[in-house]
Amino acid sequence: MDQQGRKDEPKNHSELTIETDPQTEGGDLPEKQGGPAKPGGGKAQKEVFEWVKALAIAALLVFVIRWLLFAPFIVDGPSMEPNFYTGERLIVNKLLFDFRDPKHGEVIVFEVPEEGRDFIKRVIGVPGDKVKYEGDNLYINGKKVEEPYLKESIEAAKARGEIFNSGGYDKNFPNAKVQSDVVPEGMVLAFGDNRRNSRDGRDIGYVPFDRIIGRADVIFWPLNQVKLVKHG
Repeated sequence: MDQQGRKDEPKNHSELTIETDPQTEGGDLPEKQGGPAKPGGGKAQKEVFEWVKALAIAALLVFVIRWLLFAPFIVDGPSMEPNFYTGERLIVNKLLFDFRDPKHGEVIVFEVPEEGRDFIKRVIGVPGDKVKYEGDNLYINGKKVEEPYLKESIEAAKARGEIFNSGGYDKNFPNAKVQSDVVPEGMVLAFGDNRRNSRDGRDIGYVPFDRIIGRADVIFWPLNQVKLVKHG
């Protein structure tokens, strides 16, 4: 009886032992079902958060670059041939003229509210310039100015016995539409490179600085025409 009674008695604390699973040697207990989440779950959540944060930053950068620094522009029409053609896509630098004024020969994009669209033209005159354009001859402040971006077109016209700027009296400057020949402060005079077929400063007059979107700097499409824009 004494022996049987001793078998039924619980062991005292000093006699308790814990058997370990061979896979948890070192005293680590297996996790109970329904216990704390495994570390892997927290890591996955952290990775998702990092991706979301990276995408948000990328979207912000695209917005800043697109709306504040640069903008795409599609050439539409023949007014800048042979240097720009319909369908070409350009990158316009919107920041440059916040630091300085436009210069002679630069290709700019500007708003024309009366037309409900944007124009791309080349700066011919800056504030204070007295401009005269007659035939293929450009004079600024009484001095004849060469236009290297028109050289090939003018030479080709001469070879045919023609004047490149042969669109009639209103294609000269000043004319009946724009009679003032001095560029006002805060404005520029801009012509298209295709002087025969361009609606520009000879028709619409001077362009205020605050309507200038920026300078065309890169042709990025089509791919076989990718290049920096030559100014002046």
